[in-house]
Amino acid sequence: MTTATEPPLLFTPLRLRELTVRNRMWVSPMCQYSVAERDGVPTDWHLVHLGGRAAGGFGLVMTEGTAVTPDGRISPQDAGLWNDAQAEAWARVVAFVHGQGAAAGIQLAHAGRKASTYAMALERDGTIPAAAGGWTPVGPSPVAYPGLDVPHELTHDGIAAVVAAFGAAAARADRAGFDLLELHGAHGYLIHQFLSPLSNFRTDGFGGSFENRTRFLREVVAAVRASWPEGKPLSVRFSGSEWAGGGWTLEETGELARRLGPLGVDLVDVSSGGVVAPQERVTVGPGYQVGFAREVRKLSGLPTAAVGMITEPAQAEEILVEGSADVVLFGRVALREPAWPLRAAAELGVPRDAAPYPTQYLKGAWPRSGPVRERRNADR
Repeated sequence: MTTATEPPLLFTPLRLRELTVRNRMWVSPMCQYSVAERDGVPTDWHLVHLGGRAAGGFGLVMTEGTAVTPDGRISPQDAGLWNDAQAEAWARVVAFVHGQGAAAGIQLAHAGRKASTYAMALERDGTIPAAAGGWTPVGPSPVAYPGLDVPHELTHDGIAAVVAAFGAAAARADRAGFDLLELHGAHGYLIHQFLSPLSNFRTDGFGGSFENRTRFLREVVAAVRASWPEGKPLSVRFSGSEWAGGGWTLEETGELARRLGPLGVDLVDVSSGGVVAPQERVTVGPGYQVGFAREVRKLSGLPTAAVGMITEPAQAEEILVEGSADVVLFGRVALREPAWPLRAAAELGVPRDAAPYPTQYLKGAWPRSGPVRERRNADR
């Protein structure tokens, strides 16, 4: 599947603004629930988690959804970027990732009405009460996500404060050395809550029409772009489908992405679902969300990233070859196989000197080349 002059598309660099990423296999944002409770400071776990996948050959590794305010966390165990101590801890992670030849991305997020919940590892549902360390969530409207507490409706001043928090977090992300910034506008979190008619029932300038429901995200993009360097790319993650009638649509995703391009957005990361999960009817299977990325790419004219049960090298390569996306994001498979790109290199016939092996791992490169050495030398 490869020649000396035509490597697989998965292994070709991608340039966005002044950033060149070594390949198109990126690690998707995934919550780790691994900070000390309530301080939001990333730990050695984040260093090993993200650093290990950078060493494993991924072109870019993305942080979990990183909260821009304390009340914007999904759980008390989530990482944040609302203060300088958090930025300093992230800088250590970024430096190691860069040392492995990979780019570092950060996803900035606010959970909105889905905040103050128990970490997934605790296997408990519901909103954490204040007496147990929780807080009252906020949202565009005082309507609860099923099974959670009713949020406070954000006032105009409250909206302005959240927008400013995104901008301040972007400035810290730059100081920490991140290369790419993504805004989490999917999976039923705050930005998505404003976009969707299933969670936004406002009658002011932030609700009702498409123009009004998209206003919050457009203001966030403007605030972030004012703090984020011109040469660094900005991405937005959308839910291309809510898998529920009457909600945010794929066509609206494409139209909003098209409008965001001139505002400074460079890549659209297309996932699905999350705003009314118990009502959703999701058809799941290999590559089940790729069509969303393909359609948004066509409608918006922007590069897209595809995600969702993409597990095999040939499958991922075909997504790029057919023009469905420009990047493939890997989630669960990257948890199982931190060096998935090295397997992909072997299966797609990429020579070892063109595969993203760290020097320390060259003994494990496949196929082996050169003269057979005595065992005692090979094992040194």
